[in-house]
Amino acid sequence: MKLGGRVQAAIEILQDVEKKKRSVADALRDWGQSHRFAGSNDRAVIGNIVYDVLRKRASIGWKMGSYDVRSLVLGAIGHHWGFDAQTLQSEFKDDRHAPRNLTEAELKGIDNSSLEGAPLWVRAEVPEWLVESFEEAFEEDLETEGRALSERPPVDIRVNTLKSTIDDVKSALSKFKPVETRLSSTCLRFESGTGVARQPNIQSDGAFRRGWFEIQDEGSQIAASLVYPLQKDTILDFCAGAGGKTLAMAALTEDRGQIYAYDADRSRLSPIHNRLERAGTKNVKVITPEEGTLKSLLGRMDRVVVDAPCTGTGIWRRRPDAKWRLTPKALEERLSDQRKVLEEARDFVRPGGYLIYITCSLLPQENEKQVYNFVETNPDFELISAGEAWQELFGTDNLQPWSADLMTITMTPASTQTDGFFFSVMERRQD
Repeated sequence: MKLGGRVQAAIEILQDVEKKKRSVADALRDWGQSHRFAGSNDRAVIGNIVYDVLRKRASIGWKMGSYDVRSLVLGAIGHHWGFDAQTLQSEFKDDRHAPRNLTEAELKGIDNSSLEGAPLWVRAEVPEWLVESFEEAFEEDLETEGRALSERPPVDIRVNTLKSTIDDVKSALSKFKPVETRLSSTCLRFESGTGVARQPNIQSDGAFRRGWFEIQDEGSQIAASLVYPLQKDTILDFCAGAGGKTLAMAALTEDRGQIYAYDADRSRLSPIHNRLERAGTKNVKVITPEEGTLKSLLGRMDRVVVDAPCTGTGIWRRRPDAKWRLTPKALEERLSDQRKVLEEARDFVRPGGYLIYITCSLLPQENEKQVYNFVETNPDFELISAGEAWQELFGTDNLQPWSADLMTITMTPASTQTDGFFFSVMERRQD
């Protein structure tokens, strides 16, 4: 396919998303299945266009003077793929599959690189109704943080130290040009590139099949490290999901101690079984959500990890469509879910044990406010310094997360070069 056909395909896919209120992933999959002539390179490029539009929808629409799908796609190609209006018109001229008859307004918008006069939410690439929350979190750095959330993310992997080393994995994947990151000692990164650049298909490599590594953002790896799982510990991963942090903690304990992986949603847990087998992990027991299965763990856990359900604002780089689907109602539902899961998880922590609360959100309502409200209403729990734990692991002269008081920390693409994660620890008093 030529560029014009790819651009037109992106327009059709985003129109389908808008009309049917469906996920981008589903729309891309269905388009690919109904257009078998499109090769893997075509599908990858079309996906890049679609996701670039969604990541930078606010500024593209402002520059184009329109937020209709066609304008957004043309603007993405013009503003972020290096095509000026004249070049783009020439590319489309002899391509019968390209968008037809570019208007004067479209041509002008494609060449418009100015955000002069644009409101803050446009400059920061965040939904207008969330500007106040982002300002509360990042103050004068709101624009920097928001724009970082609108860039393409890298692919990060966690080296499985139960089976391999970072040097061996780096060598095995050398053709993909992995680089080591500044924080996690088990992380290798594959940069995202621009335009038509594709991410490497590292899951097809034999090293992945042998369990040498897992795909996991560095921020998630760091969160597992900050739990400080010890080889003697009994740990409950209360919202384990697909098991990324469970597997990381198992490696950190060198497959010793006991980790229980639980999630109230059975379907979210289903991938964990194959992942545990591939990783060679023996100290993890998966618990399905039948009634009463956790009763024997009450009051016994050294550490209970709550990777809470949240809005996912910290991973907008990877799921940019979620940025524009999020509503105040959905936020309120997540806040209620978080309060509920904290109250459920607290009873599993032994006196002197730790309750760890993590989200992939950047909103204060889901993070600091939830934690401080919890310790206020649960006086047998005390917030302890996550910032000091960070400094012990990574030093004070390395990348630093956001923190007002060193008690809780927030990782972001701009501050720590990771996805956005909030991390906090509460100790259960022994008296």
